[in-house]
Amino acid sequence: MSLNAPVLVVGAGPVGMTMALCLARRGIACTLVEMRPADALPDVKCNHISARSMELFRALGVSADLRAGGLPDDYPHAVSYRTSTLGQEIARIHIPGRSTRLTDHSGPDGHWPTPEPPHRINQRYIEPILAAHVAQQGLITTLYRHQVLDFEQTDDGVNVRIQNLETPDAPPLSVQAAYLVGCDGGRSAVRKAIGAKLVGDEVVQRVQSTCIRAPDLMARLQAPAAWAMFTVNPRRSGNIYAIDGKEVWLIHNYLRDHELDFDAVDRDWAIRTILGVGDDFEYEHMSREDWIGRRLVSDKLRAGRVFLAGDAAHLWVPYAGYGMNAGLADAANLAWHLSAQIEGWAAPEALDAYERERHPITEQVSRFAMDHAHAMGQRRREIPLNLEDDTPEGQAAREAFGQNLYDLNVQQYCCAGLNFGYYYDQSPVMVYDGEKAPDYSMGSFTASTVPGCRAPHFWLGEGQSVYDALGPAYTLLCLRSDQGDAVEALQAAAEQSGMPLRVLDVSGVKDLPTEYQHPLLMVRADAHTVWRGQCLNEETATALVARLCGRADLTPA
Repeated sequence: MSLNAPVLVVGAGPVGMTMALCLARRGIACTLVEMRPADALPDVKCNHISARSMELFRALGVSADLRAGGLPDDYPHAVSYRTSTLGQEIARIHIPGRSTRLTDHSGPDGHWPTPEPPHRINQRYIEPILAAHVAQQGLITTLYRHQVLDFEQTDDGVNVRIQNLETPDAPPLSVQAAYLVGCDGGRSAVRKAIGAKLVGDEVVQRVQSTCIRAPDLMARLQAPAAWAMFTVNPRRSGNIYAIDGKEVWLIHNYLRDHELDFDAVDRDWAIRTILGVGDDFEYEHMSREDWIGRRLVSDKLRAGRVFLAGDAAHLWVPYAGYGMNAGLADAANLAWHLSAQIEGWAAPEALDAYERERHPITEQVSRFAMDHAHAMGQRRREIPLNLEDDTPEGQAAREAFGQNLYDLNVQQYCCAGLNFGYYYDQSPVMVYDGEKAPDYSMGSFTASTVPGCRAPHFWLGEGQSVYDALGPAYTLLCLRSDQGDAVEALQAAAEQSGMPLRVLDVSGVKDLPTEYQHPLLMVRADAHTVWRGQCLNEETATALVARLCGRADLTPA
């Protein structure tokens, strides 16, 4: 048996499903291949959807369902630092829960310039929501309990052999795809098949993770509940994430530098020490995993018609929640570029943009995460011995160490820089004008319209973001109403090349961000600026379109 698929995606986790949804939005069919059964209980690894990812899910029509999922309405999404889960709170990063997320602007991320603030929700809830949207798409075929055996590239496609794991003796299914994308995780078979290698730091930290059911824990809390509750005391450091806000919790036990053997650390003792409970406290093990935090990035993201995205392309310690979220950005970016190829208006050379745009970002984000892991490791080595003492000195230690932890960690849990600061400065399908993109850190950024940067958010009207009005490929923002000749020239050039173009007149928008200084601005569907200028004529419009389609290296004046 054989079938054809414009794009075949290996792996139906959050990254693979998002990739498929992005393609379907452009009217492009996709086949997902997943080894797990459809009803498999998802991992509890990811606990956070970033603002940029929520912006993406808003465009896909999924954000409202995601925001309605996860923790109870009134459960705070705050981050708390305490002497134990049931002990004294020494610092708290205020992040409101779902019921006040869109109205409470008092927290450190309450002022963010976005239509979609972040959302704390566990992967156990994320995957079923995405799967329901995938199932509604007639353009997406999902082959659960199937495995890619091998594939072979040709000049015009990829021939793939797929085995049904429920009938292993049956002949493999043959699929002819135009492109293949490996979203198959850290042990990616696709990455190995194309000869790509993970490069970087093999060990940054070791962690025992245990998902437990403990119905009595909430009632015993001395300090208010929080989405993440970190334990810092001289005996053991760890943290606990609320999965359902009621009785299911994910506990991370951070092993010390000399603790190289996972089995040498008593798991039950560590859990009870982190929680601050005695031997009489009852809890149920639901799942467990011992894992090593790494900083590894694939040395290449592409081989011909085969691509890597998500954990297949990069692995790093999960600080700032940018494991899955970086993968979602990979998926959106690659789906955009593949759509341009399949729709026929972009040159084959334009596909080079995926690696040239995303690879530098994975390097940057991985180093931010690794540096923060090292900083937190140092803090765990500096925990005051008198932190739990009921003395004036103990109180002073708690106040000082709590402030230290707040100052360090507010930048990772309210990481504006990682959300909005990253930029593409090496893309072959963007037109740079000599101005350097602003630097950013994990926690801060400077909004900019420099090509490659995220076009600053603004509201067009009640509840409508400029991002809501962007076209599927490129959108020309007209900031002045006297740009008729430029618009006509660009529309003619785009039509001749077959390049989708939407024109959006924003000259009447009130309170336009001050960063918008050019009368014309071209924005891609992923909200990145690709060109800005004062005017266009027939010649420069033609050159601009050629560049955006990957057909020329000319930079229009």
